[in-house]
Amino acid sequence: MPAPAFSAEEYAARLERCRTAMAARGLDLLIVSDPSNMHWLTGYDGWSFYVHQAVLLSLDGDPVWWGRAMDAAGALRTVWMPESEAVRGYDDTYVQNPDKHPMTDLARHVAATGARRIGVEMDNYYYTAAAHAALAGALPDAALADATGLVNWARAVKSPAEIALLRAAAGIVSAMHARILDLAEPGMPKHRLVADIYRTGIEGTDDAWGDYPAIVPMAPSGMDATAPHLTWDDTPLAEDEPTFFEIAGVHRRYHCPQSRTLFLGSVPDAYRRAEAAVLEAMADGLDAARPGNTCADVAQAFNGTLNRHGFVKDSRCGYAIGLSYPPDWGERTMSFREGDRTVLEPGMTFHFMPALWLEEGGLEITETILIGADGAECLCATPRQIFVK
Repeated sequence: MPAPAFSAEEYAARLERCRTAMAARGLDLLIVSDPSNMHWLTGYDGWSFYVHQAVLLSLDGDPVWWGRAMDAAGALRTVWMPESEAVRGYDDTYVQNPDKHPMTDLARHVAATGARRIGVEMDNYYYTAAAHAALAGALPDAALADATGLVNWARAVKSPAEIALLRAAAGIVSAMHARILDLAEPGMPKHRLVADIYRTGIEGTDDAWGDYPAIVPMAPSGMDATAPHLTWDDTPLAEDEPTFFEIAGVHRRYHCPQSRTLFLGSVPDAYRRAEAAVLEAMADGLDAARPGNTCADVAQAFNGTLNRHGFVKDSRCGYAIGLSYPPDWGERTMSFREGDRTVLEPGMTFHFMPALWLEEGGLEITETILIGADGAECLCATPRQIFVK
């Protein structure tokens, strides 16, 4: 495995941020089941999130990783905690067994801490209704409180070391888009192009190897591109038809998403009008993305300009990004939309995602941005335009 990406001091600062939030909520213990949050707190990295696992964070001492016994070896190789007691595994009879649930084993470790008010990530992909019921049943004297988002919000402002990883991921996604433009041609089966997108993303750049993305490439063409989240098949690319590519470069689990739209042939006037509107609206949104403004200010600046051009986007136009695991590269905290009064701070990172899904296709031109002291910085070098070949 690669050397730890972060210093002991950085991990200590992360724990302190979470413990401050825990104390403010009156929590004695936090059970973290989101693999992104687990990694951020401990460094644990493995494809093991299809079984129950967690990190236990008390108000003092090192965090404890808990999971399937066979994954404990991977935990010992990836977490920063020096003591083997910080890694605990449950035996395989708990795995996908309807007669016993792993959370009853976790409850033994929780009970040993003496904690009585315990935070859990209730609205999380990896913490199921059955998990909550089993944990609550095995801890009748404890109060389980919803702590969804506690760690996610602690991750909002990125450290210089995290920003360096995001810049490396930005170089990868820029190379991926350049490769698409090189290879795409009429008649090329979509799945063959996507295979090369994956290859380029995983090969990475001279400066950074590529990690696997939390979301697979989105690459719909023509009328399929009127929908935002379709993937690919073996259909050949066609002339005079738009295809948008929503992809991410990834380095050490840090994601830099970026989208571009490609035409093989001539671009209809309707798309040129939409492109002009989106680019002007993006410029105004980027100008508003500065410290002291809010997420809503960015959305209002973008939507106001877009609306003046006769276009409407009724979904959010951006969201926080950083360290992620499947099935989502978003941090599930703040969004660029009306009503989000989160104040922007230097070190926050977003996927500025002003996509339009039109009646005859889709237009995606997006950027990953870093909030700097003087405003927003776009991390990628990809030209901001419709690609034409």
